[in-house]
Amino acid sequence: MAETVVTPRIRGFICTSSHPFGCAANVARQAKIAQASIPSERPERYRVLILGASTGYGLAGRIAATVLYGAETLGIFFEKNGEGTKTGSPGYYNTIAFDRLAKEAGVPAYHINGDAFSQGVREAAIAKIRETMGQVDVVIYSLAAPRRTDPATGQVYSSALKPVGERFVGKSIDLNTEELITAELQPATEEEIEGTVRVMGGDDLRLWTEALLEAGVLAQGASIIPLSYIGPEITQAIYRTGTIGKAKEHLEATTQALDALMQERVNGRALVSVNKMVLTQASAAIPTVPLYYSVVTPILRERGTHEEPIHQMVRLFTTQIGPGQTPLLDHEQRIRLDNHEMEKDVQAEVMQRWEQLTPETLGTLADFADYKRGFRQLFGFEIEGVDYDIPVEVEAVAL
Repeated sequence: MAETVVTPRIRGFICTSSHPFGCAANVARQAKIAQASIPSERPERYRVLILGASTGYGLAGRIAATVLYGAETLGIFFEKNGEGTKTGSPGYYNTIAFDRLAKEAGVPAYHINGDAFSQGVREAAIAKIRETMGQVDVVIYSLAAPRRTDPATGQVYSSALKPVGERFVGKSIDLNTEELITAELQPATEEEIEGTVRVMGGDDLRLWTEALLEAGVLAQGASIIPLSYIGPEITQAIYRTGTIGKAKEHLEATTQALDALMQERVNGRALVSVNKMVLTQASAAIPTVPLYYSVVTPILRERGTHEEPIHQMVRLFTTQIGPGQTPLLDHEQRIRLDNHEMEKDVQAEVMQRWEQLTPETLGTLADFADYKRGFRQLFGFEIEGVDYDIPVEVEAVAL
């Protein structure tokens, strides 16, 4: 296989290269964080299905379940291997590294690389569960995609990042020039709202839950856990009350209906986990969000409450949904892991800094350098201990 020196190729919120060794180091670092919370007693057998298992919260959940409980996992993802000197996607390299981690720990790990929205992948997942694990105890739903094909009709829906009702005008940062700008977005059309709901709402979660129940592969007491986000006042117009928010509302309403079905069929639960803002390639595309992240993160770091996806998922398992845990729910029956971010005094300080943001104060009131470093790390770059001058093979072992 060809070897090449891999460098970051970044334009705005897009990075078209990733580093195999850097991604592996990322997985190892997350595993080390999870190791600090291994419980004194572990179940004889624990089985977890992760939909969207190769990056972000899904990958962190898979690592956490494996390290904390020795869980058998089935990960569903849609990633590309490297070819020639063209690198694969970071999720592919992440999964290669996770597979190695699981093998070294003697824990079974199974993978399906394909479109989780498709009927074929659902059927393949059910067959794999029957063949290997028999049933699953937890399903983590962490899918993010720009489009979805309805398996019943064949219609393709696309999502849109837009406000609803009124034009959005707000502070943001130009990811290329790193300058403070005013972002403006026109309101979404009804078609764009509908498309976003059909891609990011609860339709696919419902299909997965019903199919798993019908196949009898959900264990007694199983949990279905879709992940969501609410966010602060600053991002409400572009996020929670925008097209994405409409989709999240649909996801949460669907989950509540599925909760009743889960209790009836397997004495289980379907519960939304509202998580904190984290840095992902998807969130980088949302105006205002990178700037908000750059403001809130140093505040949380100063307080010692900043969490990455792995910290959040360790907390999800060890305090909410893991063996022997009873979830603590808010008044809308949701798990809330965004509590540190949404503390009143934290948001008050965010708002104070936000109002004072100017081109002159940007460098002191926000930490965009931390954001840039974190973004590059998603793709395996700027990881401590990795020699980026060494040529590497980018075509990894086939999953």
